[in-house]
Order: sequence, then C-alpha cells, then structure tokens
Amino acid sequence: MVAISDDESLLTSRAVGDRSGRAARDHAVMVRRRGADGRIPVRTLDRGASSSAAAAEPTGYPGGPYDTSLLVKYEHHVARHIWFGEERGPKKELKVAGHGLKLNSRVPLALPPQMESWVSRSGLASLQRTSLNKIDTNLVSAFVERWHLETSSFHMPFGEMSITLDDVACLLHLPIRGIFWSPQDVTEELAVELAVDYLGVSQSQAQSHVRSCRGSYYKLEWLYDIFVHHRAASSWAYATRAYLLMLVGSTIFADKTFTLVEARYLLLFRDLDGCSGYSWGAAALVTLYRYLGDASMYSCKQLGGYPTLLQCWIHEYFPTVGKRGENWNPAGNCGLPRAMRWSYRQGVLKVDDLRPILDELTPTDVIWRPFEDHRAWRVFDEICLYRGCLKWGETVVPYLPDRCLRQFGYRQYVPSPPLDCMMATDIDVDWISYHQSVVDVIGSSSVATTPSEVVDGYLEWYYRVSHPRLVPPHRDAPREVPVPVYDAGPSDPDWARVSTLIRRYLRQVNAEEEDPQFSDLFEALHISRSH
Repeated sequence: MVAISDDESLLTSRAVGDRSGRAARDHAVMVRRRGADGRIPVRTLDRGASSSAAAAEPTGYPGGPYDTSLLVKYEHHVARHIWFGEERGPKKELKVAGHGLKLNSRVPLALPPQMESWVSRSGLASLQRTSLNKIDTNLVSAFVERWHLETSSFHMPFGEMSITLDDVACLLHLPIRGIFWSPQDVTEELAVELAVDYLGVSQSQAQSHVRSCRGSYYKLEWLYDIFVHHRAASSWAYATRAYLLMLVGSTIFADKTFTLVEARYLLLFRDLDGCSGYSWGAAALVTLYRYLGDASMYSCKQLGGYPTLLQCWIHEYFPTVGKRGENWNPAGNCGLPRAMRWSYRQGVLKVDDLRPILDELTPTDVIWRPFEDHRAWRVFDEICLYRGCLKWGETVVPYLPDRCLRQFGYRQYVPSPPLDCMMATDIDVDWISYHQSVVDVIGSSSVATTPSEVVDGYLEWYYRVSHPRLVPPHRDAPREVPVPVYDAGPSDPDWARVSTLIRRYLRQVNAEEEDPQFSDLFEALHISRSH
C-alpha cells in the first residue's frame, strides 16, 4: 500500500524525458520514429523478430498516452494538439453558455404560492439561485482540456477525478434518486401542439414562434414572457410550466445556442404533480458529461451544459486554482446549496497560463472530500457509488466512480476498463438494482488512511495510459507563470481593516473589476492587500 503523498517528489520532478526513457525500457517502440502527427508507428521488424510480436507492440504519443488502449479517441483530443503548440483557433478558450445574469432578472424574489408549491415539489427549486453571474471561461477551458469521454473523468497529473452524483447533490441540491427519462421525438408540428396545450398560447403564435426557431425549440426569452403573462392572468399551470422550462433551459439543459431550449423538455412538465420523480441530478450530469466530451475534441469551440456546476466543482476541490469570490463560509451555511457559496471574480490568468499550473498540481493541492461539513443538509447516498451507465433522453454516458475513489474516501486502485454504453441494454434495471455494483466498486478497495492514498502500481499504470502533462516542460520553462494565492490579505492590521472595508462595499454594490467606475476602488483594494 503506497499513499500518493509518498510519491510527491516523483510528481513534481517528473519530466517527459524521464517518462519516455522509462517507457522505452518497457517498450522499444517508444523510442522509434514518430509520424508528422506525433504518433509512433509500429516499428520496423528487428532482425529475428516475428511479425506477430511486432503487431502486438503498442503505439503511443509524446507525453502520453504510451498505451492507447484506454484513451482510444486521443488522436482527436485537444490535448494532443496542445502538446505541439496547436490551439483550437485564435481564441484559445472555449465559448461558454452562462445565463446567470439573465436568471437574476427573470427569477422573482418570491413566486405566487400557487406556483411555489409546484416548483418546490418538482425538485428543481434550488436552480433558481445557484447560477454564477459570469463564468471564468479560461478556468473552465483549462479543465475541459483534461476531460476524456472514454473515462468520464479529468486526467490530472496524479490520477483521475470527476464530477460525481454526490457533487451534484451537494452543489445544486438536486435529487439523485429517481427515474431516467426516455422522450418521444418532437417534430416542429408537435412542438406547436405542445405549446398550445401546455403553455396556453394560440396556434398562430406557437406556429410563428417555432418557425422562427428553425426547429423544435422555444426561445428562453419567449418562455419568460409567457410566464409573466400567465402569472398576471393567474393561469398558474401555464405559468409554472413556462417558468420551469425556462429554468432548466438556462441551467442544467443549457445548450450551445445560448438562447433556445428543446421543445421536447416541455413533456417533462405535462404533469406538474409527477415531475418530482425524475433523477434531476443524473440529468444534469449526463448533459454536462455529453458536452464535456464534445468540447474536449480539438474541432469543438463551445461548451454547453451547466458551467456553474463545473466551475463551482473546481472551486471546491482546487482552492489555489483560479480566482473566486466567497459569499459565506461553510461553517455559517444554513442549508443552502454549496454552489451558492461562490461568486464570480474576474480571473487574470489565461488558459495557456493555467495549463502549466495544472501540470504541476500535486495531491496535496486537492481538497479530496470538500462536502463533509455539508452532511447535515445532504447525507451521502450510496447510490453515488453506482458503476454503470446514466441515461437522459437518447444520451447515455458511463458513470465510473471506481476511477475517482479518493473523492469518496477510499484507496484508489487500478480501475476496470470503462463501460461500453453502446452495448448497454438494461440501464434502467441496472440503476434500480445499483447495490451490487456498489459492492463491486468498494469491495476491491479499503478506506484510505491518507486522503490521496493509492495502491502500489497505480501511478505507473496511469502514466502509461494517460498524459499527466498538457505542455512539455521545456516550452514554458522560461516563463514565470503566477500561481494565485487564494484570499491572500495584508499582514498589517490597519491595511487589513482598509482592505476589509473596501471589499465589503464592493460586494454590497455588486461591483465587477472590469467596470470602469469601480477601477480606482479595485486598485486601492489591490494596494491594501500588498501591505
């Protein structure tokens, strides 16, 4: 049994040349010729070698993976291109859909009691207040570059991590248990009928709107207008459906159009008394996993899903990465979703600044179990250790907690090969009978004695099948990349008081650093913190 903390010197001093040399001793092919794309071709037969032996040789990439049996889509992954200095385009960061500011203006301080009852019972009420006003696109993009859809996980320098069902439960307070949703196809004609029947609009109005959307969609702004109209007319069912559809379309079901929501999601709210039976937490995770998988490919330049979930997850697990504002300390929480702990602060680091910072992270930089002080409001549910496929609509993704056991307090072992969800036939049955998969996941492990403990051989296996670094060390060695220190404050008591007063005022007026009218105050704040 070896804890990762014992291997920190290995992690921090690791160089690509060292790993390539070690790999070369294991597989002679790894020091052979590379093609123009960086891939190592099957080597020319050595004298006396058999053709079968040559065929068995693995191929690989500089910086990893050397064994490509796990990350089978790495050829198209953005990380392969970043290693050679190739960016997605002129803008290195992704375009990210964030609706926080619009939701602030569209979500009322209080709903009418007739609506409040339905919204509360739906299980979606928490989404009214969890969204960040803005998204740090550079921070989010840097983590997306480490996501792999084969494993549904981020590949960090010290192993895999992921956004789990437990993370969703604690950050968003969405229900985890429940049924998956299998929708029917919705044509433009059916989208019109649904709007007439369940949103209370006229046939001509629905037809005109769906036609303007050029598909089976509704505009989020249109749904808000319908909500306002029916609320004023006391048409509570229509108003509630429009409100809930706008809410999920702005959060967990946000897509890359940034303005539309699929009309088929209205089917979820036909029966306002029955929509509480869905696993909304799984729905949020499936949607985000899907978009993360898309955005990890070199050809993709946008990210859909709920970026607040991703960014708040980063804030919880990686306290020294990125810039974050804290609305309250966990000790002072009164049962609010943990995503509401965080607020947007404009970051100064670009995505190419963050890459080498993430490359140098060690296990001690991670808060492995950030929600242990939140259990009074969200008790850990063992279904979060279910290993299998999650489904929402026609999207199916692998959910593999055995790849991130340290986040659950267990010692990490070499996980089984990922599931092939294309071959899954009884996902709903597997989900209902989750208990056996939980036994299989934790039965091969034990409770960790240190937060980042792994079994012997895990890191060696991981370095072989993954790419612990995104940029070669020599490329960025001359650069001085600033590593932010979270909440670093002035050491002098008088300056500390000045800093506190300025920060308090800026929070009261919801000031943003890029706003010119507050530039002098922010400059004063930075000066006070430097003393």
